[in-house]
Amino acid sequence: MIRAIYAPLLVALSFLTVLPVGVADPTDTEISRSRGWYPLVGLLYGLILIILVVALFALGFEPWWFLTAALAVTALALLNRFLHLDGLMDFCDAMWGGRSVERRLEIMRDSRVGSFAVAGGACVLLVKCGAISSDLLISSAGLSALLLSPMVSRWTMTLLLTVYPYGRQEGIGSAFAAGQRPWLATGWAFFTVAAAAWLLLGASGLIVLVAASALALLLGFWTTRRLGGGLTGDCYGAANEIIEAFSLVLLVPLVGSPIAQVGYGGGMAIGFPWLAGWTP
Repeated sequence: MIRAIYAPLLVALSFLTVLPVGVADPTDTEISRSRGWYPLVGLLYGLILIILVVALFALGFEPWWFLTAALAVTALALLNRFLHLDGLMDFCDAMWGGRSVERRLEIMRDSRVGSFAVAGGACVLLVKCGAISSDLLISSAGLSALLLSPMVSRWTMTLLLTVYPYGRQEGIGSAFAAGQRPWLATGWAFFTVAAAAWLLLGASGLIVLVAASALALLLGFWTTRRLGGGLTGDCYGAANEIIEAFSLVLLVPLVGSPIAQVGYGGGMAIGFPWLAGWTP
């Protein structure tokens, strides 16, 4: 019973981070249920992001917002061994460089990097840096947004794993298809990210969650049509990067709007009172 709880969490941490954790010989069910913990792994990303931003400002980086944002984005990429960014780049090469399903799948397996990969990766990284270096660095509500965004993006990975089939017979992703009762883990993941969205940013957080989920479903629908009916590991990494950038952009105007005060939230005043009223 205890293993049924901790094993999926450790599998999620080993999949999505560089942390040296894991479970010996995880079953397909444990791998499948790990999706339920993805938003909480995103919470870890958000906490590291906030700690880094606060530390950099304490060290005198306050005048250099874009540099602070660039270091924060780099830290996020390092935390997962650039795995999600690699998936995004392979995804861009395949979607726009292949003229057939077979060719797109072949490109995804190719270790070489093309112009679409470089352009797509650069655009997403620049958007993230631009969003973080805006008002998200100068208020407690902005820091709440930095905490929520990685949770939302990793929730959409869970959503895509559950809604759309895995496109290959081999690979670790096949274990997700073989797992039992995926909707239970997906429901738990949704509960955690929805609760965090409401507690951190109230109505604004829920708006971002709904919009990001809708975009992820549209992206998954479009991608499955381009890949012959299923998704691959690169697609999940690409979705994480795209949704993370999208949610950060959407949060920039929302955290400063009156709707951000609807419901709970207001800059982690609940649970993180030491950041309420944060100004660098």
